[in-house]
Amino acid sequence: MGSGRSHRCRTATTGAPVVGFVHPASGRTVFHLATTVSIPLFEVELAAFARAVGASPTKQIVLVLDRAGWKPASVKLHVPEHVHLLFLPPYSPELQPAEHLWPLTNTVLVNRHFATIDELEDAQAARCVALHARRDLIRSTTLFHWWPQRIKKRQGPRRN
Repeated sequence: MGSGRSHRCRTATTGAPVVGFVHPASGRTVFHLATTVSIPLFEVELAAFARAVGASPTKQIVLVLDRAGWKPASVKLHVPEHVHLLFLPPYSPELQPAEHLWPLTNTVLVNRHFATIDELEDAQAARCVALHARRDLIRSTTLFHWWPQRIKKRQGPRRN
């Protein structure tokens, strides 16, 4: 897959939906606040993500997803060029580094009262911006010891 990089994606369910992508080895993140969660919206998020990380013929992206609603057999997602989806086994959140983003994003929501949804979304957005700058913190919570540092380009055809 060329000089691809693996990213993890997950949506949070506390407060306004947050879509988060993380590159565990570098701690880079891409966050989007959404008004809802749906297949068409997720396709828009995938396209925005592909643009944000510069997916191209020379930069193939492997995006690891859990099966939360994007079940490959039942849903046909439109996936941007140069983005390749890799689905985790069912019921395996412990394998999903992006799952570890939510305690970090949700800290601003705990034990607080928000008078309006806008106020809550502003707090979430500010926290996501702050986390984007904390690559060390993101890396320390999402980079598992078994996570590949770099996907190597395959030379020649696959052999069985």
